Amino acid sequence: MRILRLLTAGESHGPALCGILEGLPAGLPLAAADLDRDLDRRQQGHGRGGRMGIEKDAVEILGGLRHGVTLGSPLALLIRNRDNEDPREPLAPVSVPTPGHADLPGSVKYGRTDLRDILERASARETAIRVALAGAARRLLEEFGIRVASRVVAIGAETDDTDPGSVPLERWNELADASPVRCLGAQAAGRMTAAIDAAKRKGDTLGGVFETVVWGLPAGLGSHVQWDRRLDGILAQAFMSLNAVKGVEIGMGFAAACRKGSEVHDALHWDERHARPARRSNRSGGLDGGMTTGEPLVLRAAMKPIPGLAAPLPSVDLGARRDAPASAHRSDVCAVPAASVIAESLAALETADAFLLKYGGDSIAELRSHYEASNAL
Repeated sequence: MRILRLLTAGESHGPALCGILEGLPAGLPLAAADLDRDLDRRQQGHGRGGRMGIEKDAVEILGGLRHGVTLGSPLALLIRNRDNEDPREPLAPVSVPTPGHADLPGSVKYGRTDLRDILERASARETAIRVALAGAARRLLEEFGIRVASRVVAIGAETDDTDPGSVPLERWNELADASPVRCLGAQAAGRMTAAIDAAKRKGDTLGGVFETVVWGLPAGLGSHVQWDRRLDGILAQAFMSLNAVKGVEIGMGFAAACRKGSEVHDALHWDERHARPARRSNRSGGLDGGMTTGEPLVLRAAMKPIPGLAAPLPSVDLGARRDAPASAHRSDVCAVPAASVIAESLAALETADAFLLKYGGDSIAELRSHYEASNAL
């Protein structure tokens, strides 16, 4: 059960990407600049490919907005591709799949002989329109004091050991966006940048780990009553939908499996100021039993190296039915910094949906009245 429904369309080298977000309440102040901001952040980061020098993503708002506020009708957006296929000179067919990409299983599923028919839609280029649509969800959250930030934790074998608690959450994006790899530590940034450069010289690629935090969320978003309403499962699915992500953890995540219960669970105490139970720590990452606890929501994701290598791996030519090296596609060497920004957008979409499910309202005024009434109890 969802309030926010999202659909995207378009191919990597088609004329444009388009998307629709249904379920936004009426009366939300929104401008193209609110959506373009994260599009620009998505294009940054050391290790990005040549296409980032071609595309200067900006949204065109086609519907759902009038005089700077949402109408309650679907929000429709368009992002034009500068680097698009000329129909008079079609791109050459691709018959050699790239190991680790969607092209081979996609060609089997849809019966396509030209792998471009799969590559064009499976490309991470599609995430641009998701980021744009999520900008509206982020604006909705901001109306209620909810913020989203991210940082890169590791690229390849290089890890940022900066204590995240030493940096106020409000400054994460400021510091991360100033870094070429979106990590918080300057020394770690230097090591990560060098690792990306070394991989590029060898025609290789690098993956890594990024962390996303949402704070200001009220307790009780999500539910334990059905498996598909658990917010942890919903967020994990959203993060796993991001290209090349192969693992997701919440709070302590996999580390909790190696610890005793006394070292994992968040002890409680009575908060006299707010007259309610409070947690002494946030090892659970802001989620217990599929519901938010009121603590910051903390998620990490592991991203594999991008499949498009400049020094291609062995593959097969499906047309010639023989072994052949994979095609050398123009590609990023490392897209982990960009993925961290996209993950913010995915987290914003899902937490905004959970917020709307709990408090409801066809307009911002109605939603606010429900939220304030609930908090007054």
